[in-house]
This record gives sequence, C-alpha cells and structure tokens, in this order.
Amino acid sequence: MGRGNRPVVKGDKAIRFWDIAVVIGVFAVVMQIVPLLVWAERRISALIQDRVGPNRVGPFGLFQPLADAIKLLFKEDVIPDGADRFLFVLAPALAFFPAAMTATVIPFGAPMLIGGEMLQLQVCRGNVGMMLFMALTGLSVYGIAFGGWASNNKYAMLGSLRASAQVLSYEIAMGIALVSVFMTSQSVDLNTIVADQTGTWMGFVPKWNVLKQPLAFVIFFIAAFAETNRLPFDLAECEAELVGGYHTEYSSMKFSLFFLAEYAAMFSSCCMITTLFLGGWSFPGMPAGETGKLFSLLTVAVFFTKVAVLLFFFIVVRWTLPRFRFDQLMHLGWKTLIPLGLANIAATGVAAQL
Repeated sequence: MGRGNRPVVKGDKAIRFWDIAVVIGVFAVVMQIVPLLVWAERRISALIQDRVGPNRVGPFGLFQPLADAIKLLFKEDVIPDGADRFLFVLAPALAFFPAAMTATVIPFGAPMLIGGEMLQLQVCRGNVGMMLFMALTGLSVYGIAFGGWASNNKYAMLGSLRASAQVLSYEIAMGIALVSVFMTSQSVDLNTIVADQTGTWMGFVPKWNVLKQPLAFVIFFIAAFAETNRLPFDLAECEAELVGGYHTEYSSMKFSLFFLAEYAAMFSSCCMITTLFLGGWSFPGMPAGETGKLFSLLTVAVFFTKVAVLLFFFIVVRWTLPRFRFDQLMHLGWKTLIPLGLANIAATGVAAQL
C-alpha cells in the first residue's frame, strides 16, 4: 500500500489514499449516527409524551447508548429449539449491513481539491449508485424474512411474511417515483441530479426537485417509511398482534443488530431524500464550481442539516400517528401510490414535450 497521495495499482485501477479515507469516513459516520439516533429518538419521544427520557448516564444521557450496548454484550444469547441455526445467526447481519451500505452511494458534499487532485465525497460514483441503492434496499428484507422463518415461531413467521409483502409493494412505488426524478434531471447520476437542483427561480426559490416533482417526493417519502418498517408501517413487528414479530426470539447482540438496522436504513433513506429532492449539499446563494476545503466542509454541514430535519420528522411521525392495518397498508401501496406514480411519469413526459 502506498504512502500519502501516491497511488497503489491493483490490476488496472489506482486506489488513492483519500479515497480510502472517504470509505472509512462514511463507515464511521454511519456507525456513530446510529447510536445517536437511538438517543435522539428516546429524548424526542420523552418530550412528546411529557417525560424526562435518558438523562443519567453522561451529560444529557448521551452515554446511554453505550451503556445499552455493554448490557446487550453480556446478555445471554438464546437460540430456540428447532431453529435453523445458520439462518438464525446470519439474519441480523443480512438486515444490518445492506442498510448501512446504502450510504456509500450518497454524495455528502461538494468535491474538494487536495494536493492538486479532486476528492469526491462519495464512495460509489457514477451511474451505478441508484441501482446499488435499490438493490441494497430490497436485499435488507432477506434478513427479516430469514430471521422470522428460522426462529421456528409462528408470530415471527407472520412478521417476516408481512415484511416481505410490504417491502415488495413499496419498492415498486419507490422505483416509479425515481423514474420521474430521472426524467426531470435527465440523468441517473446522483452528482448530476444535485447539480441540476442548484440555482434559484426569481432569485430566492430553490430549484429543488421537491418543487419540480412534488408528487414523486410524497410517494418516495411514504415508501421510505414503509421500507424502513417505521410507524405507521411497522406491521412486521407490531407488539399488539405479533408480540415482536420477526425478532421475537432474538436476544443479546443479534437483537441489537435488527434494532440498529432500522436506524441505519432511516439515516440512508433521509440522505437519499435530501439528495434527490432537497438539493443535496447545495443551498441557494452558494457559488457554483467552488472547490476549496472550507467550502466543501460547509456543503457537508448543509447536507447533514437537511438530513437532521428529515430524521426529526421521521421520529415525530413515529410518536404521533397510529399504526395502519395491514389491508390499509397494501391498499395504499398497490391502489394509490403505484397508480399515482405511473400517472406522474406520464405527466412528466407530456410536460417535457411542451
């Protein structure tokens, strides 16, 4: 492996030191964001319900996720009789890692000029980013499906079946919403989509896709709730009917991986919504084509501010809206969102010809 900026040749490709730094940085951000989201959800839910929330372990209870992790490490790891041991152990990893890996396709900020070389603040570049996002989003359901089936528990099995049907239904609606965005930006490259959203109308209205494609935004946003199994779409684990659903039989760190997978998927979904519909790292008034380090860091701050607002909304929705019935969930996906998405594609095509 080379030193500094000197490339290391592997086959016919050069791997730069800063590219490796970006990969490590993205992984570190995801691993730090997830426990912070657990803490934020507990504090915000306490505020909504007029409670105190975690406030004893560390300042403002910030060390509570660390205490929970230590507790889970020392809990007994139980595998039920009759379970498929291999799939039972594999399922939590299949749920967590695809959810965490979706962040690799996100451009977190403007390109940065370092040592005469342009550093892209994105791990997976080019036109494959969106395909990888959709593939990983759909792959995460295998962890839930395998976990429920391998548990040898009827409630877990019903939860996994619900999750499979739910993700399949809303994956279609999400993909249809994406087509409208691609037609508007005339590209599937996320950097191009962000660049297409720079600038303003009338000097102050941002050219974000949420204003160009409001219906696609609503469809994608709702589908993101369903894809992450968040209320009001947590039919795969609803306690009132299924005890705990697909993770009923899980304990110790295996349970925590399922738990963390939900937050990793929520973070990745909010990053994707920001990139596709809210201008990504751009903001009205920012100069175009700037490559300075301070400017790039400013764009990263802008990006994560938008993501933080979306995450706050995700959390507030969980603690304010009641859960759907399963028939209502399927009706919304197949008979409402998908037809609306197809109509939006047709309208976008007609508008492009005018």
